[in-house]
Parts: sequence; C-alpha cells; structure tokens
Amino acid sequence: MAVIKTVQAGNPIIHTKSEDVTVFSSGETQRIITDLIDTMRAEDLVGMAAPQIGENVRIFVTEVRETEYRKEGTDKLRIFINPKILSVSEKLSSGYEGCGSVASAQFFGPVERPEEITVEAINESGESFTHTADSLLARVIQHEIDHLDGILFHEKITDMKKVMSKEEYVKTRGK
Repeated sequence: MAVIKTVQAGNPIIHTKSEDVTVFSSGETQRIITDLIDTMRAEDLVGMAAPQIGENVRIFVTEVRETEYRKEGTDKLRIFINPKILSVSEKLSSGYEGCGSVASAQFFGPVERPEEITVEAINESGESFTHTADSLLARVIQHEIDHLDGILFHEKITDMKKVMSKEEYVKTRGK
C-alpha cells in the first residue's frame, strides 16, 4: 500500500511498549501489515516492527532475502502478530546488528542473543502458529520483539569499541 518514513530513535513511540492486536482480519491490521512489508522491502531491511512506522501494535514482519553478502540462510516472508518467545537456547552468539530506526546514524554493533528460539504468534489470517528459528532469523525475530517492547538494539551492544559505520561494516562483513 505505502512506504512509510521509518520512525527514528528519539521519537517516543520507538521507546513505548506496543499493545496487543485484538482484531486480526480488520482492514487496519491488514493495512499495517502491507505497509510494514512495503517499507521493509523499500528500505532493504530483513525485518520491521509496527512502531517503526508509527503504529503502537504488536506486529512485525521478517524476510531474510539473498544479497551480495548473504547467499545462504534466507527465509520467506513471515508475519508475526502478538509474538511471544516460548524458549531460547542456552547457547548465545554475538552478531552485528543495525536498524532502520538508527538509519541516519548508519552504525552497527555487536549484540549477544540466544542462537535459537521458539516463538508463538498469530499470522495475518488470525491463525496461531509456533516457529523455531536459529541463526540470522532468530536474531531478527528477537530484534523485532525488542522493538515491540520499546527497546533498540544499541541498548544491548556488548562492546562499544566494536561499533562501526555502515561503510566499515560492509567492507569487513565477509571477514
């Protein structure tokens, strides 16, 4: 439907806990989902949460697409409404994250997260589902749930000395 300007850090909605969705098949819910997908793709992101387009509801989308740097570990478009993490692995991994809501800053930093998670959510048709994810998709899901809880990735960076610009991140990504 529309590409929405991504809400940036500093805007109060980005630090507000989102409200549960109660009507799944409404035109409003479907519009938010469509706007999230359109905006995520236009911004070349792998995930996007409703607060990032100014909507205070618990919806996010993911789509880990192939890029010049990412040939494996891709995943189809997924819609998550009212997600809840049911379990996390004990094994943690550190990985660099960036965010559309700090796009102006263009920086990436290491965040430690569980390597595998199981999440329960509702899809765009109002059907409940459970999904176990690992690697990048697990990281993206956790990142987006943080958005729904009013948390930005830079609040979880484990080593500020390893923060880098987007330009340096792209140069060193394959190393």
